[in-house]
This record gives sequence, C-alpha cells and structure tokens, in this order.
Amino acid sequence: MNIEKLNITTGENPHQKAVIEENEHMIDYTVHGKLNYADILAMSRGLNVISDFFDVNAICTVSGTDINAVALGKSLEEAMVSAIDGNPVEFVNSVIVASAEVNSDIAKMLKDTNKIVAPKFTENALKQLEDENICCIEIHTPLSEYKKFLTDDVKVTPFGTLRQSPNLSELVKDSFKVVSKTKPTVEEIEDAVFAWKVAKYANSQAIVVAKDLRTAAISQGQHSVSVEYAIDSACDMSKDAVLASDMPLSVHDVNVAAQGRIKLIILPEANSDVILTADKFNITVITTGFTNIVY
Repeated sequence: MNIEKLNITTGENPHQKAVIEENEHMIDYTVHGKLNYADILAMSRGLNVISDFFDVNAICTVSGTDINAVALGKSLEEAMVSAIDGNPVEFVNSVIVASAEVNSDIAKMLKDTNKIVAPKFTENALKQLEDENICCIEIHTPLSEYKKFLTDDVKVTPFGTLRQSPNLSELVKDSFKVVSKTKPTVEEIEDAVFAWKVAKYANSQAIVVAKDLRTAAISQGQHSVSVEYAIDSACDMSKDAVLASDMPLSVHDVNVAAQGRIKLIILPEANSDVILTADKFNITVITTGFTNIVY
C-alpha cells in the first residue's frame, strides 16, 4: 500500500483536516475510492471483529466506531442476509466488513451502503460497486495474521499521552465456568462465545443479544439501561437468545433479561444474588473471569 496515493478527504467534520501517515505496523491494502477520518476508524473496528472469525463466513457492519451487527453463515451471502436482518436500519450507509470474497450477488445487496472492506472482490462485483460510487477496500494481508499488526492504543490528551496494549484476550478453559443450575446446550455455548467476541470489540458497557450466530441487538454506552436497551431493540428476537455483557450485571438486569426470555447470560463475574435470580428463571449463567470494556 502506497499511503501517498490514499486520499483522506476530511476529518471527523468537513471543516477539519486529516491525514494518514505510514508506519511500520500497516497491513497491506488497496483502496478503490475515497476515505475520510471516520471511515478509517470504522474499518479498523470492523476488522478487529472479523479477525476473530477469519476462518468462517462473517459480516460486520459499523457506523463510526459503533458495531451495528455481526453474523456468521454457511456462505457469505447467508451471513450478509443475517446481518441485514439483525439491524436493517443501521445497515444503510454503514461500513461493511467481510471475511471472504465479495461476488456479484453480494454486491447487489450493498448498493445502499458506504464502504466495503473484504479480502477480495470479483471483477464484476468491483465494477458494480464502483458504478454505485461505493468505495471498496481490498485487504491483502491474510486475516489470520491481522492481530499481529495490532499495536498499543495511543491517545494524546491535555493531561498527557495515554498508552495501553491491544485487547488480545481469549476465552480460556480454566476461567470459563457455568455457575448456574441450568446447563447450556452446545448451540447455546456457540452463541455465547460468538456474542462474547462481539462484545469484546463493542464500545463501553456493551450488551450483545445473539442467537443462531447473529446479533439481534448491540447496546453500547447506555450505562445503567444497557440491558433494557438491548432487550427492547431485539424485540421478539431475544426469545431463547444469549446475552453477553462486558461488565458484571445486577439482579435488575437479570429480571429484564428474563422478561426478554433470554436463555443464557455470559459475563465477567456474577454474585450469589445474580445467580439465584437466574436460577429462578432457569437462565444459564457463564462467567469468563475478566472484563472487556472498550472506550
């Protein structure tokens, strides 16, 4: 990638200037179109998510730095349809990140979107999207190697420069515990791990409702009403779904989850009152042993 050929049009607002500079940690990619400051942030957030699903067909949609929907499928087309169903409103004008090649059939679904990021595009798909003035970004670096390029997160503030290591946390057998009377099915565990991975990259105090390896709702930055917001957003899709949280929950949160007919909750830790409440509603509780808050 020759960064000098990459046209960054504006900063976060049209009156702000922005540039992108080369560094030794860049992945290899090609841009067909124009990008702005916000696009780069959205693409990075989406690729962070997709890097956890590099070996399956996965779709992630992002607006700004908010993850809108994530879905897996037997094919990329199936994953795309599931992602659209998971959040059809935010799909319009969002940045779409795919784990596999985008073909003509998928390109037809993307005419109302903003930017498309994928390892490869067929020639016909690329032409279709460029004719719609949609920017396509080809990622040449294998997604299996993407995390090797993640570096410290650096923020320059009036108080000084903040630096923290990237979040490379993974679920481990010793910390992954079922603490409720109700035990999960294999399918529920798969959905729980999927939802937890999505929550890992969502913004602070995230709640992810998921079923059948697709998100039904993602609540980010809602603080004390995160669970309510997620359950309300999921509507009927919360029935028999899993709920992942990047923070400990309260008894009230479990009651709200029960009203949404959630079957399983996965979270960093749970006190005895939370577990007793979950047992009352036959909700499975899995603890992971650590938090994953993103600001």
